[in-house]
Amino acid sequence: MSCLTSVYKQLNALLCRMQEKLLQNWEKKSGERQKEYKKFLHRAGKNKVLKQLPQLNEEAFEKIDCLQCANCCKNYSPRFTPPDIKRISKYLGMKEGDFKETYLVVDSEGDNVVKALPCPFLGADNYCSIYEVRPADCVRFPYMEDDFMLKRQPLALKNSTFCPITYYVIEKLIEAEKGK
Repeated sequence: MSCLTSVYKQLNALLCRMQEKLLQNWEKKSGERQKEYKKFLHRAGKNKVLKQLPQLNEEAFEKIDCLQCANCCKNYSPRFTPPDIKRISKYLGMKEGDFKETYLVVDSEGDNVVKALPCPFLGADNYCSIYEVRPADCVRFPYMEDDFMLKRQPLALKNSTFCPITYYVIEKLIEAEKGK
């Protein structure tokens, strides 16, 4: 039994090193592989991808600590929907109009987004001061639990350039496809 345990530990250590290697220089690798990602997402089988997403999403979140990154909060704004605005305003003890005037602007697509980056609710420790009531876009980000990446491929590709979780999941999907 101890021999099998030893082999298992060695295999597990090897897998961990391989996954660590996958995440080394991920931003550079993601930028270099955008064409491959686009081809993959275009031809990927929806059911096959959806079957793998829950496990890959969980695996990615186990390996990547969002609080060490926060690229999404530093470089991009979520959309603030009317229910988001109402909920967050109440949480902050502000009138909705005052909240919008203080923090939001309407972008070229007609969405309410933060006026300036990084997000005004992001602390120096990368914690969100409104986490309990954050916008729905933030709750769902990086959208790896459903078929978002297949339906909105350009956004999934963009997300892979700044979100290590998106990068990791796409890389693992491609790896699984190659290893059929």
